[in-house]
Amino acid sequence: MIKEGVLFDKLADKKVKCNVCSHRCTIAEGKLGLCRTRQNKDGKVYTLIYNTVSSEAVDPIEKKPLYHFLPGTLSYSLGSIGCNFRCQHCQNWNISQTTFEESHTIEITPETAIKRALESGSKSISWTYNEPAIWHEYTYDSAVLAKRAGLKTIYVTNGYITPEALLRIAPYLDAFRVDIKSFSEDFYRKTCGARLAPVLESTKLAKELGMHVETVTLIIPAKSDSPEEITQIVRWVHDNLGIDTPMHFTRFHPMYKMDDLYPTPLDTLEMAYDIAKKEGMRFVYLGNVGGHKYENTYCPKCNTLLIDRLGFRVGAVKIKDGKCPECGEGIAIVV
Repeated sequence: MIKEGVLFDKLADKKVKCNVCSHRCTIAEGKLGLCRTRQNKDGKVYTLIYNTVSSEAVDPIEKKPLYHFLPGTLSYSLGSIGCNFRCQHCQNWNISQTTFEESHTIEITPETAIKRALESGSKSISWTYNEPAIWHEYTYDSAVLAKRAGLKTIYVTNGYITPEALLRIAPYLDAFRVDIKSFSEDFYRKTCGARLAPVLESTKLAKELGMHVETVTLIIPAKSDSPEEITQIVRWVHDNLGIDTPMHFTRFHPMYKMDDLYPTPLDTLEMAYDIAKKEGMRFVYLGNVGGHKYENTYCPKCNTLLIDRLGFRVGAVKIKDGKCPECGEGIAIVV
């Protein structure tokens, strides 16, 4: 469904500047923005993907991954098509880099999405799989309805949303699960077709606006695996988001245009974990390594096992009234 968009400036010669994502594309009449889902029609921005759903699932919330937000619950999850990044290692490239002609989609209205979320027994709704920022009109309308229905709301995002768009949806958005893919502008430019600075800006703003924030860093061999860069990421999170921010370091698997690389060695992931703990982060996790002890949540004071995980499966959540039952240490978690 095509729908008139929001957050754009009208320019001369019927050009427009889209202000939904940080590319802030200037789009000529009849042309598309970089995301290929927002078009200039007669001097206005239109979203081409309102109601357009490529992926629908009821996921464990741990799959996002979110470990400190409603652990052990289900999240009704929707994705569309297109992306404002061009990540060479994208695991969902078949929807993020596809065209309308190649894609297989259905239409789900915001009202229907909320109805299905409630019927599924989910406690939240997530916009995920592709970048939700470019789906702004739909996710905004859905988030308003979700909050009225008592559902929590989640963005699984690359963080390339503008402050204007984030401020607009903020009253209705509970969690901001963001990728900090690297701490190198060169990496972002060459590997993702984007910049690092807007990601950091939006992540910091999400925290300031009261959203629950968790970060994910995919450790790619020979690309983003140096101790120096990992330390930079950790220190930025420490100083700007706080020591209770859950940080996830995940294993890379060969994918898309990076299928010639090798999976991240386990000792590299454990190195990232050790760096984060040494720098004072209280909740650090490893991902894509099923069965590893660093999937679990431990009390940062007495080391009591608080949440036992195996992949996306969760055992008993032993946190009581936001505290460790053994020593009384406060645990930053939404349950």
